[in-house]
Amino acid sequence: MIKLTQNSYKKPSINNHLKLSAVDRFFLIINDFLLLTALLVVLYPIIYIVSSSFSSPTAVSSGRVVLFPVGFSLKGYKAVFEHKLIVSGYTNTIFYTFFGTLVNLVMTILAAYPLSRKNMPGKKIIVVLFSFTMIFSGGLIPSYMLNSNLGLINNRLVLMIPNAISVFNMIIARTFFESDIPEELVEAAQIDGCDHIRFLFKVVLPLSKPILAVLALYYAVGHWNAYFDAFIYLSKKELFPLQIILREILVLNTIKQTLIVDPVLAAARQGMSDLLKYSLIVVSSVPFIAIYPFVSKYFIKGALVGAIKG
Repeated sequence: MIKLTQNSYKKPSINNHLKLSAVDRFFLIINDFLLLTALLVVLYPIIYIVSSSFSSPTAVSSGRVVLFPVGFSLKGYKAVFEHKLIVSGYTNTIFYTFFGTLVNLVMTILAAYPLSRKNMPGKKIIVVLFSFTMIFSGGLIPSYMLNSNLGLINNRLVLMIPNAISVFNMIIARTFFESDIPEELVEAAQIDGCDHIRFLFKVVLPLSKPILAVLALYYAVGHWNAYFDAFIYLSKKELFPLQIILREILVLNTIKQTLIVDPVLAAARQGMSDLLKYSLIVVSSVPFIAIYPFVSKYFIKGALVGAIKG
């Protein structure tokens, strides 16, 4: 009889280092080169903008800033935050972004979940009607007349209610629910006496963190960067979002600069104008750059929904 001990059996060694052919190695080199080039193309403008925002106006206007700040200065940020409407613009934008995103998520989930169930009556007709709105719209003038009749002009709700749902994002959420929430789970919950509302809040939403993160990021970025609706529907400066305030600062600064006759003073104002532009870009972009690392895990997972079948 042969006795088998723990040390008498050896697992077959697996060679994790695959031998690559010359073509594969060439492909990997080219791929790494292209990825590195793309990284530099994207990263350098960001570094340049941040460095320019911390440089002196003279260095910015003369083009001496290449990679690092030249003549470290906070004049640009001081000029930005000395503007009396910057604080109110930031507050308004945070308000519009938070509550607008909340409304978007609620409406999107309430539309996507029923449309993801196979036994919903009239499902195809509703999907066609939703898709129709992606191609055709009433236009700017009818939309303005509608919002005016609803009393939404110079009202905070005008930036949240008319765009309460994105059909594209609703389709993404519906696809996620169809692929990740199987019908068997719904049937098991119904056997246990769970209705659809309870199933949605107790089962579906806890399992949908990736897609919720993706939708929240999409909607929040849209609200943060939106300016056209505010430009059309709002005339009270205390309701303006940050983007409109930044636009006014740049436009007014450009107009004042054209009225200057002295070339030395004009050059100084030109440098300050350029510095102000870079500072405004950093001020308006920092919040989402700071938030993204915390949601990137869910974002990557949710953005790939439907990529793998079977």
